[in-house]
Amino acid sequence: MSVKVALGLFLGFVIGFGCAFFSIPVPAPPVLIGALLVVAMTSGYILADKYICPLKANAQAKNCGGPSGE
Repeated sequence: MSVKVALGLFLGFVIGFGCAFFSIPVPAPPVLIGALLVVAMTSGYILADKYICPLKANAQAKNCGGPSGE
């Protein structure tokens, strides 16, 4: 497991614990299906960013002037 995943899980547990301890609403859906929806949307965003965006990254490169504007 990578450090980012472990840190993300730890931070999620800390935020959840803090919300329960201070009796404030949790910034996430309170049911399992809602939590799974958040996971699915996040996974879809990451996969699209990884596989689709690199294909479109240089589509307008010929129209860019670069730092000098030429």
